[in-house]
Amino acid sequence: MAHTSQSLRRGAALLAGTVAALGLLTACGNDTSGKSPESVSGTAAPATGDSAGSSASDSGTAPSGTASRSTGSTASGGASTDGGSATGGGTKTAGTASGSRCHTSELSASVGGNDPGAGQENFPIVFTNTSGRTCTVRGFPGAAFVNASGGRLGADPQRESGSTPSTVTLKPGQSAWAGLTFSNPEISGAKTATPAALEVTPPDERDALKVTWKGGTVPVSGNSSSVRLTVLSAGTGA
Repeated sequence: MAHTSQSLRRGAALLAGTVAALGLLTACGNDTSGKSPESVSGTAAPATGDSAGSSASDSGTAPSGTASRSTGSTASGGASTDGGSATGGGTKTAGTASGSRCHTSELSASVGGNDPGAGQENFPIVFTNTSGRTCTVRGFPGAAFVNASGGRLGADPQRESGSTPSTVTLKPGQSAWAGLTFSNPEISGAKTATPAALEVTPPDERDALKVTWKGGTVPVSGNSSSVRLTVLSAGTGA
């Protein structure tokens, strides 16, 4: 009986050892299985790299593409705008230069013959473009009767009411005219003087042109002594 009990104890111990060994083997198997995720994790690393690469690609490509488009758009827009502006500006500048206001130094002045009517004396003041470029005049000229010493006779002419200014383009040699009118002094009874000259100033200019006056006496004071001017029109008024 004692021997049998010892045998049973040995068998139980052996069985326990075997179970323990199997447990160790199972644990080893689990360790090996645990290493498999590490291998998967290692395999998944490129995916992480792809993700990072994709992110880098997206962050690199998108901003680069955006910057490229932005730069291209800006450069193109800038070049187009600048070019258009430069071209357009150049064209307009050239056009403006050739069609800008006529200056006194570019004009000659004359006074045409009297065209009387209904107690009025009517003289055309004529400006002719003597320059080599096209220029423009618009509005009312200035005028003043002067004596031989240059002193003014009478009040400055008034602008005719109801006149509508328009731009008159003068090519070299072309003319524009404005009417100078006043009541006949013999009819109006105004005091008179005989000017030596008529000083005329183109619109928006300060320098005057002096034209010898051959139209006889003009009203300088008293009744109906006003002298009036009309706006400039194309031609000579003849």
